[in-house]
Amino acid sequence: MTQLQNQAIYVASRPTGIPTAENFRKATQAIPAVKPGQILIRNEWLSIEPAMRGWLADANNYASVAVGDVMRSFCVGVIVESQAEGYNVGERLMGWFGWQHYAVVGTDAIVQKITATDLSPSLYLGVLGLNGITAATALTEIGQPKQGETVVVSTAAGGVGSCVGQLAKLMGCRVVGLTSSAEKVKACYEQFGYDHVINYKTDDIAAALKTACPDGIDVYFDNTSGKISDTVMPQLAIGARVVICGTASIASWDPVPMGPRIERILLTRRARMQGFILFDHMDTYGNYVSQLEDLIRAGKLNYSEHITDGLDTAMGAIAELYRGENLGKRLIRL
Repeated sequence: MTQLQNQAIYVASRPTGIPTAENFRKATQAIPAVKPGQILIRNEWLSIEPAMRGWLADANNYASVAVGDVMRSFCVGVIVESQAEGYNVGERLMGWFGWQHYAVVGTDAIVQKITATDLSPSLYLGVLGLNGITAATALTEIGQPKQGETVVVSTAAGGVGSCVGQLAKLMGCRVVGLTSSAEKVKACYEQFGYDHVINYKTDDIAAALKTACPDGIDVYFDNTSGKISDTVMPQLAIGARVVICGTASIASWDPVPMGPRIERILLTRRARMQGFILFDHMDTYGNYVSQLEDLIRAGKLNYSEHITDGLDTAMGAIAELYRGENLGKRLIRL
């Protein structure tokens, strides 16, 4: 196995703003020997996450990647050699295997075994992976939607947002989405079942929200921050819950951007705002995977995947996300 060569994408420089292809480099190296307690994985699918921007931009981020390291990423792959008890050649895994063809890792890098044979392995990086589990966990545990309430979701057609909208609908809520193009508006209505969709690039957001949410917003699932969220906040209902899941609209975090003061809104509406990072909730990860698998099998949860082929296509993919060029979960197929 040590004779195999591995192509990998490394972090070449720390970006200022959105990471681009220039912040990465590809290199080929020999695969190291597999030691006791380790496995050798051949990656099949690589994931692209909006959160990668934070992992790259800030050395003190909760999941930062150092310059010179293989780019950190969830991946799906197959075991080709194992020196770890309980993990056998041929088994398919999802875990932290990085942007590369092969990875030698310890068992602490493994998130889960993929045993289902009736579902595409790629789903475990999207609707059954970081995106879907984030949506389900954050909506359930922080958003806490009740039947009949109004839920507003930003980046409503994205990997997280599309799942949030469908789950809220299944909980008996009225669901309003914010998205960025006519194509995505159509997907929100026809594929993801939103009750009302607002194109934040062409519509008057404040006026559209008043029409769509006449009694106020009970749950706001925020994936954007910035001006979009500044417009949403004044329309929170009494007792509203705000889930802060992403800050996609913020171009730079240095200095930290300061928008309108919303303390008075939170006070008078008796609203609650809380940030969410999935890594704080890994103890319930498997439970939500099982729930979402059942929904997909029952035809109650739709998804969309944006796939390109080849390792090289990963390098510019984060920037593509922030330009809004993807429709659905962004994946690289090896």
